[in-house]
Amino acid sequence: MAQVAVTRIRMRIKKNDTVEVITGKGAEKRGKVLKVLPEKNRVIVQGVGFIKKHTRPNPQRNIKGGIAEREAPIHVSNVMIVCGECGKRTRIGSRTLADGTKVRICRKCDGALDK
Repeated sequence: MAQVAVTRIRMRIKKNDTVEVITGKGAEKRGKVLKVLPEKNRVIVQGVGFIKKHTRPNPQRNIKGGIAEREAPIHVSNVMIVCGECGKRTRIGSRTLADGTKVRICRKCDGALDK
């Protein structure tokens, strides 16, 4: 089977950001980003997109067998960041402050997304 080359896109979403799913099975659900996978253009969002993983018991590693539920990666184009100030999902802009630091801003209320 031939491997498909993944073109990486610029990801403006970081770990611990609050995002809202805009399309797919978990549409309009909000959650915190647990992990960012830039090489696959995907993010793992807390409480969204569960899959069932079957695990075999392994007494040496102290692993119980059974069916475990965990979050699946979601493509970054299917989520939008939620502004902490206005509470709306928004696109991300950037601005350089007076002290020279670059911050991400909300396009709707011009509030800073970085703390």
